[in-house]
Amino acid sequence: MVNAWLQNLSRSALNLVFPLECAGCGEDGEVLCPECVSGLARLEPPFCPLCADPGFNGPCPRCAATGPVIDGVWAPFLLEDPLRKLVHRFKYQHMRAAAPALGQLLADFMAKPPGNQPVLVPVPLHPRRMRGRGYNQAALLARELSNRTGLTVNEGLLHRLEDSRPQVDSASSEERVRNVAQAFGATADAAGLRVLLLDDVITTGSTLFACAAALKEACAAKVWGLALAKEPLRSR
Repeated sequence: MVNAWLQNLSRSALNLVFPLECAGCGEDGEVLCPECVSGLARLEPPFCPLCADPGFNGPCPRCAATGPVIDGVWAPFLLEDPLRKLVHRFKYQHMRAAAPALGQLLADFMAKPPGNQPVLVPVPLHPRRMRGRGYNQAALLARELSNRTGLTVNEGLLHRLEDSRPQVDSASSEERVRNVAQAFGATADAAGLRVLLLDDVITTGSTLFACAAALKEACAAKVWGLALAKEPLRSR
C-alpha cells in the first residue's frame, strides 16, 4: 500500500512539471485517453504464430524455412498512430510515465498467460545503451505487467553480449537476423523454465528469435514472445 501511494504521489508530481497529454487527441491528463485506446488498430488473426506477420493461418514462408526456436509470439496491436507516437516517446524521449498505461494494455490483452505461470523476461539492452537511455523500456513494461498479473520478472536471466545497432536501422529481415545473431546469452538458471519474453515492438521477430535461441541453448523448456505492437514490414 505504501509503495503504491508513493508511486501515485511521484506520478502526480511529475504531471505538475511535465503535464501528460494523449498521444492521439492531445487532451491533457493521460498518455492515451480511453476513447483513443478504443480506437487503436488491433492485430487480428490470421497471423504467423512465430513472428506475428499478418495474413498467414500458419507459419509464414520465412518462419517455415528458418524454423525459429520460439514457441509462439503475440502482439495485441499494430504499430500505427497514436500508439506509434506514444511508443516513440516512451522509448526515445524519456517518457517513462507512459509505462503504466502501456503495461495496462498488455495486461488487458493477457487474460490468461501461456503455459503454467511463465517467468517474464524483458529483452535486455547492452550496458552502454542502458547508460545512454537511462532505462530499459522492455523492463519497465515487464514490471508493470507483473504488477497487474502476478507473474514473476527475472531481469538477470538474459543478457546482451553485443551492442548491435538498433534494429530500426536495418533495411531488411536478413540484415536484422545478422544484426542480432549471437547477441544474447542466458544463464544456467533458465534450465527447465517457461519464459515469456517481453519487448515493445515486433518487426521481423529477429530479436525475439535470438533471445529464444539463447534461452533454449540454456535448456529453457518453453519460450514465448509478447510485444505491444507488430510493426508492418518494410522489406522481406
